[in-house]
Amino acid sequence: MRNPTPADKFTFGLWTVGWQARDPFGDATRAALDPVRTVSELADRGAYGVTFHDDDLIPFGSGMSERAAHIARFKKALESTGMKVPMATTNLFSHPVFKDGAFTSNNRDIRRYAIRKVMTNIELAVELGAKTYVCWGGREGAETDVGKDPVVALERMREAFNLLGEFVTDKGYDIKFALEPKPNEPRGDIFLPTIGHALAFINSLERPELVGLNPEVGHEQMAGLNFVHGIGQALYHKKLFHIDLNGQHGPKYDQDLVFGHGDLKSAFFLVDLLERYKYEGPKHFDYKPMRTESDEGVWASATANMRTYLILQERAAAFRNDPRTKAALEKSGVNELLQPTISSGEGWREIANENFDIEAAGKRGYHYEELDQLALEYLIGAF
Repeated sequence: MRNPTPADKFTFGLWTVGWQARDPFGDATRAALDPVRTVSELADRGAYGVTFHDDDLIPFGSGMSERAAHIARFKKALESTGMKVPMATTNLFSHPVFKDGAFTSNNRDIRRYAIRKVMTNIELAVELGAKTYVCWGGREGAETDVGKDPVVALERMREAFNLLGEFVTDKGYDIKFALEPKPNEPRGDIFLPTIGHALAFINSLERPELVGLNPEVGHEQMAGLNFVHGIGQALYHKKLFHIDLNGQHGPKYDQDLVFGHGDLKSAFFLVDLLERYKYEGPKHFDYKPMRTESDEGVWASATANMRTYLILQERAAAFRNDPRTKAALEKSGVNELLQPTISSGEGWREIANENFDIEAAGKRGYHYEELDQLALEYLIGAF
């Protein structure tokens, strides 16, 4: 297996490797990381870029001169390493002011403040060359249905994204938004919980062309959903603007494991899908090094994400190119799905009175077990 290079477009958030491993039951087990060091360490390991929330780079409440100093150090690190900033986002969830939401807070002043906070960081994102602005509504939800009108909340969210769309359009910025769905945590229930919910919401906006998706492996799997199918839907609608890769063991809390260190078979078919449909955006690892790890383990885990993707990429390509796979696909009739149901020039009249042997078709086997076993054996290195 080859080593990662910037051409692979592997990216990490400052908050990922920089997670100090606090959780609801325990204090930090690692020291804070300097963003400048993070850029250098990731560049040394072949990463393409780094992403950030505003508060990851500039401590909340910083004055103008302090803000400028943090940005200058970060820009210098990017220039010296060649690392890119393809995406940025805003922290609208940590400060107590956002405990009941940002864009959907019942407090009008908080909603207005949240929009200003995003606009300020969009300016920085554009300055650093970002083309995508991710929006995760971690506090946009409720624990009790009486506390938040879901219809009105969606209207407030629509209002915010329409205004932000107007902002980037009026400024002439070459940047688009990517919604990041999640069903729950930290709120009991979060608005726009899945890829499907987010796609429907996007169609309600004044500038839907400016808004797409940033799906995350763990977020869909937390809801018991098939992430490969979700990405297929995002690709079909041409809304896969960005992607968060990590690992998850089914419907439980958001684990943020190293990519592939959860449902490995799903990760295999995800990489297969992304590569076959030539996804060209960043492959962003939104994970957290285990709380048990020291500083050394942090960087080992960062490398593990990239290695796992490259291994699966290699395995998936070999699986697809194997004559046994091609024969099994033909035998299974999988390729028949490529043929349109209705031929050119046909309408309902042409198929209304066709003869069809239902009984014979019902007896057909599709040989999916054979295909699945071939994929599994490629995945575990049997071939």
